[in-house]
Amino acid sequence: MEKVNNILKNDKDSVVDALFSVGAHFGFIKSRRHPSAKPFIFGTKNKIEIFDLEKTSQELAKAFEFVESKGKEGAPVLFVGGKSEAREATIKAGKELQMPYVAGRWIGGTLTNFTEIKKRIIRLEELTSQRERGELAKYTKKERLLIDREIEKLQLHFGGVTNLKSLPKLLIIIDPKKENIAVSEARKMNIPVVALAGSDSNLYEVDYPIPGNDASRQSISFIVEKLVEAYKKGLALKADKEQNDINRTD
Repeated sequence: MEKVNNILKNDKDSVVDALFSVGAHFGFIKSRRHPSAKPFIFGTKNKIEIFDLEKTSQELAKAFEFVESKGKEGAPVLFVGGKSEAREATIKAGKELQMPYVAGRWIGGTLTNFTEIKKRIIRLEELTSQRERGELAKYTKKERLLIDREIEKLQLHFGGVTNLKSLPKLLIIIDPKKENIAVSEARKMNIPVVALAGSDSNLYEVDYPIPGNDASRQSISFIVEKLVEAYKKGLALKADKEQNDINRTD
């Protein structure tokens, strides 16, 4: 446990202070609280429940350690955050790690019917490539317009997952209540889920829940940045190990 608690040490501010500064302590009104969130509630202020950030920091540390372990494996991660407050952080994380992301509506079957989803991704890549190479010039103006519309629609739904070549080994989700279909599919496919979960979320359905404010851009960005940092740390350790293995064989 000491290792876990030391993972997120910050020389300037404690993790609790950092979480407080981004408003991670705000939950929802008591009537919205899911029973699974009760152990993480510290109290109430102005009818809004307040998370115990000491406990939140501990859960964040556990999630950090797990994500780092996936980084060591170089395992594919899928970021999911479709609501407006989460989209920017979700896209940024996906692009920073060159990992797939869903920053819009979750398409049912993305995990459980991946074979069909992959066909749509391939279709998007083929049409986009043909357009870039000028190969659509052979079609009539009306046909090109229809193809452009198809590309636009495919881009909307699958643009963030074009590099999802196989099922992910981990989902990082913002607001598991809103993304309940993604959580359900991940559970069916035995894919672990790390999630920033508000007080209205079912934490029992998440492997590594981080109880905190999942409705604030600042809170979301902070948590997602920490998880990206964890994965990068794992990648760095993986690279070091590979280099050491090479050196030993020379």
